Order: sequence, then structure tokens, then C-alpha cells
Amino acid sequence: MDGQRIVIVTGGTLGDWALREIADSDVLVGSDRGALFLVRHGLTPDVALGDFDSVTAEEMAEIRVGSRCVEACDPIDKNWTDTEMAFAWALERRPASIVLLGALGTRFDHSLANVHLLHEGLAHGIACSIIDACNEVRLIDRPTPVTRGRFTHVSLLPLSPDVRGITLHGFQYPLNQATLRIGQSLGISNVLLGESGLIELDSGLLLVIQSTDPA
Repeated sequence: MDGQRIVIVTGGTLGDWALREIADSDVLVGSDRGALFLVRHGLTPDVALGDFDSVTAEEMAEIRVGSRCVEACDPIDKNWTDTEMAFAWALERRPASIVLLGALGTRFDHSLANVHLLHEGLAHGIACSIIDACNEVRLIDRPTPVTRGRFTHVSLLPLSPDVRGITLHGFQYPLNQATLRIGQSLGISNVLLGESGLIELDSGLLLVIQSTDPA
């Protein structure tokens, strides 16, 4: 799947916004209830996987009919969340990029665990992001361009104990060879001056969170 994008739709908060993030060329993975979302919106998952403990027997029948392939596992005898299973499936196929939809929601533990999955993507050299109605989350360890798109704010938070040598270009609030440490809010709510900017850093793992307020 070199050159392709894999989109994982999982069982967190979903809506019409998620459909707008999906392109015809994407490889679609439905994770647990995310597969039902895809099927019910007229989209065909290339694979539906998980323990499917959040769907009824009737809903599971819909998923089986509407998906190209279904990989179900025992809900008790497993060590991964459904989203992590889908993410591992995607990593094995070495795509150009992976997008997670429905990976944020009311369960903060699952949301935070899904953010941590970005570290696995980075370790495999695959561009990964989590997108919801108001946010896009990425993890970087090297100079990275940022474009405005539909987002009004850019926040930077360290995922490692500290991130050193942060220099910002094209931002309202510049940083020059700065260090961000866990617990600091210095990187919150910056703004691009134009349509794009650049984040440079020397070491560490940096979460880049682009966000906008609900309409």
C-alpha cells in the first residue's frame, strides 16, 4: 500500500465532519462501531475489525454484509484496544499516511491512548494524525510545516519530558531555540500569521494540535 492513505474510523465521537475527511482513494478500516458508521453512510470498509462488543447481533450482520472483509476477535482474550488493533493492521501495510477518525470522545482514557498511538506511527516513519470536528493532532520529532486549513489555533505540547531547540517561523508568538517541558503551557494557542508556518526542533517528541472552536 505504498503511496496510499489508510483511514481508520473507530468508535469515538463521529459525525458528518468525518465523512468529509474521507477520499475515494483511501483504504478504509472500520474499527468496532466505526465500521457500522461507515456502512450506514454508504461506505464500504476494506476491513472491519475488533471484538465488536459495542454492536448488537443485528448491527454485526450489517457490518458483515457491508464490509469487504471482517476480522473479529474474542472480547476477553485480547491485549489491545480495537483502535490499536486497527492501527497495527495499518502499520503492517506501510502506507504513506494513516488518519484516525473517531479516536477522540467521551472516554478520556481511550482518547489519550489513541494519541499515544501516534508514537508508534512516528517510530515506523509513517505520517499519522488524529482528526475530529475541531482538532487535528500530530506528533513530530523533526522540522515540520504547518498549514492553516480550517483551524485557527496551533498548540505545541511535549510528549517527551522536554523538547529542545524549538524555533517557530510564521507564527504570531515566535519561539527561538526554546525548550518546552511537560507541565508548561507556553506552547498553547498560537496563531499562524499566514496560510503556513514552520516548526523546527532539535530533540524530543512534540504534539502539534491544530484546533478551532465549534461553530
